[in-house]
Amino acid sequence: MQSKAFLRLAWVALALTFVVVVLGAYVRLSNAGLGCPDWPGCYGHLDVPDGAEQITAANAVYPHRPVEPDKAWKEMVHRYFAGSLGLLILALAILAWRKRREPDQPVVLPLILLGLIVFQALLGKWTVTWQLKPVVVMAHLLGGMTTLGLLAWLVLRQGRYGIRTPLLIDHGRALRGFALLGLLLVVAQIALGGWTSANYAALSCPDFPTCQGYWWPPMEFREAFTLWRGLGVSYEGGVLGNDARVTIHMMHRLGALVVLCYLGGLLWRLLVSTPSQSVRLVSLAIVVLLCIQLSLGIANVLMRLPLPVAVAHNGGAALLLLSLVMLNHVLRPKPVL
Repeated sequence: MQSKAFLRLAWVALALTFVVVVLGAYVRLSNAGLGCPDWPGCYGHLDVPDGAEQITAANAVYPHRPVEPDKAWKEMVHRYFAGSLGLLILALAILAWRKRREPDQPVVLPLILLGLIVFQALLGKWTVTWQLKPVVVMAHLLGGMTTLGLLAWLVLRQGRYGIRTPLLIDHGRALRGFALLGLLLVVAQIALGGWTSANYAALSCPDFPTCQGYWWPPMEFREAFTLWRGLGVSYEGGVLGNDARVTIHMMHRLGALVVLCYLGGLLWRLLVSTPSQSVRLVSLAIVVLLCIQLSLGIANVLMRLPLPVAVAHNGGAALLLLSLVMLNHVLRPKPVL
């Protein structure tokens, strides 16, 4: 009963994490990341200033950032969901510690998740107080995706989903390294996507498959991948020149090609040679998600980044990450926590 309660709580945390990741993308892509210029409240309130008197007072304190209720509410709703997730993970860590002597009770991973969610809160604060500094925005995205992936691993290992199907152990062992590399490549591509978004480079190439009419446009790598540019600068709207933004965009495209080629080869091998039904089902899911992600990425370029498509592209990246976590799980029949 106790392990079932832990598993149910982990499932709820996993679902909520996915919602928080998608909400974060929506806030970022709708240019609401600075909808509240302070943290953790909004213009000194636990909600958004309401009424003429409150708005006037807020504008007097933050004259450089007048109240925009629509953007402020988007930011605060994201914070409410993120705060709820933090409480859920705290509950998971407490429950795991209290039941640490029970067989098969994971302890280390829930504690790691607790530390990660605290660091995520700090990144959320720095995102606002450092005015959308790209390296912080990207790290915040990666932290959310890492939380999602670790919670998925916790749920899968605790529930032992998909590993009851017989699997040739030697065959699975031979493919584990390739599956892990596939997961790492997807994480790297998500980081590139986060860097593209944080530097407002998504629309730097308005055509496809060329970029501004070139197959290989002029680029500036040093400027494009300078991570730290000091504090006291607002990065809203981006600060890079055209060539640097084009460089970031093109590297994201090339990253997508690398991921497609690598995963395509791996999935073909899995579908043709594996004896495990679980592995085949997960592989087919990855194929579908890859096709959707590529379509959404191209649509973002050709349709000039419509908000629903851009948010769906972020959600698709999260689902692709989850599918790679699942693949690594089913290729390791013996639970390791």
